[in-house]
Amino acid sequence: MTGVLSLLPDGRHGLLGAPLPGAGLPGVVESSDSVAPSGGEDLARYLAEGGYAPLPGAGQPGVRAPSDPVAPSGGEDLARYLAEGGYAPLPVPGLLLDRIAAAGLRGRGGAGFPAAVKLRAVRDAPGRPVVVANGEEGEPGSVKDRWLLRHRPHLVLDGLRLAAAMTGAGRGCVYLSDAGAEQAVRRALAERPCDPPVDVVRTEHTYVAGEETAVVRRIDGGPALPTAKPPRPFESGVGGAPTLVANVETLARVALMHARPESADAVAGTHLVTLSGTRSRTGADAAALVEVPAGTHLKVLADLCGHGRAEAVLLGGLFGGLHGAGWTDLPLDHDRLRAAGGALGCGALHFLHPEDCPVAAAHEAAAHLAAQSARQCGVCVSGTGALAGALAAVARGEADHDTTDRLRRWSEQLPGRGACGLLDAAARIAGSLLTHFSDRVDAHRGTVCPPCWATSNGEGHRFTVPVP
Repeated sequence: MTGVLSLLPDGRHGLLGAPLPGAGLPGVVESSDSVAPSGGEDLARYLAEGGYAPLPGAGQPGVRAPSDPVAPSGGEDLARYLAEGGYAPLPVPGLLLDRIAAAGLRGRGGAGFPAAVKLRAVRDAPGRPVVVANGEEGEPGSVKDRWLLRHRPHLVLDGLRLAAAMTGAGRGCVYLSDAGAEQAVRRALAERPCDPPVDVVRTEHTYVAGEETAVVRRIDGGPALPTAKPPRPFESGVGGAPTLVANVETLARVALMHARPESADAVAGTHLVTLSGTRSRTGADAAALVEVPAGTHLKVLADLCGHGRAEAVLLGGLFGGLHGAGWTDLPLDHDRLRAAGGALGCGALHFLHPEDCPVAAAHEAAAHLAAQSARQCGVCVSGTGALAGALAAVARGEADHDTTDRLRRWSEQLPGRGACGLLDAAARIAGSLLTHFSDRVDAHRGTVCPPCWATSNGEGHRFTVPVP
């Protein structure tokens, strides 16, 4: 299955519009329940028989699920959005902030930091704040933020308005690199009914451009490159003002929690997830953007796109590492994935077909990260380069025990030493490969692996997902 699909239980409102009739699927759970994807109806068989087929043209402009407020032109219909409670007044901003805290909403940019804590830190800092909707997706395997900006710009702008009200900000900004998203946002800004004033800042599309200090630096007229911390943006951000840099999905969920307060817990406990991978080593990519409750098992999501036979999964874009045996038992949950040594990150999952090779995937991921380094931190430049070089040696069959020993040592020593998370991501890729696939690494010594040879350029194309 490809395209855009809401798998929320009937009656639950989400960011992708109304769920298809009869959703959710077996194993798609409420809240953070950890229901295993077993028992009941077999999902793979049901899908093979045509179950949950996309609507005709699903994922194409102008064809949406029932009751979706997306206009036929591909933008978002303002009149419909207003009729459903959009841009509603916020007489007591503190009540919404308390609701966000009670629901446990976490940021959706990758770190999963509590949204209410971030909002309060900006509100309580000295000076008039600035609020920023961060729509720059550096992870090549994620499309959710660009999709929201293209198709739900009013929902995002409404969330930005509410964030400004809760923090006392007098200015907003939408930060992005996608041309389609920029067009949709500017159109929505021209017709929205309320303040604050909002600027649109275009940036280049790189892995590090969405890091919060890089966002501030670019808005202030500099390059989209991270800076040393402290200070963090909530202390001194755009123009020296306390600044909230919030992911666009986070802001969209804030808007939905305001419009439907009775569903706040459910809204906070739901995720947009980008699914990708290949059905075979030489087959076509299969990708989808789905909305599911937290706690849904990864096996259910893999089955949905025909990846149920996957040998491994790359979690959180390139940030969460590779996971092998047992990945099917992992739930979509920040804390559970962290306990398993991974990370949910931006909610992107890339599945590896059994004919593929985890060494090839790790090498390509590390090489992509090394190429995306801002080249500001010496330890990042040398560290990512060394990791990518060692993984290339493994992939070519040229590694020895010293090579793997160095990989293991670097994966333990390098995290936390760069100005952003890029070095951490590369180290986790290497460490998780050695943890979950040490036998496959050993098997590469002195041999040529066809999947590794096929991806020897290490350009990272396999992880890139087009916006549906």
